Amino acid sequence: MTVKTVGLNLAKDVFHVHGISETGREIFNKKIKRTKLLAFVATIFVSC
Repeated sequence: MTVKTVGLNLAKDVFHVHGISETGREIFNKKIKRTKLLAFVATIFVSC
């Protein structure tokens, strides 16, 4: 399933990331530490 929209709540150390599809279905909703955020976002764009 393709991610259409990504929401990112910025914080000091832990970020909340939310992704939805074109139909509005939730694909992921995660808490991610700052050190792992770049790798996670890279996987989203590689899969597109």
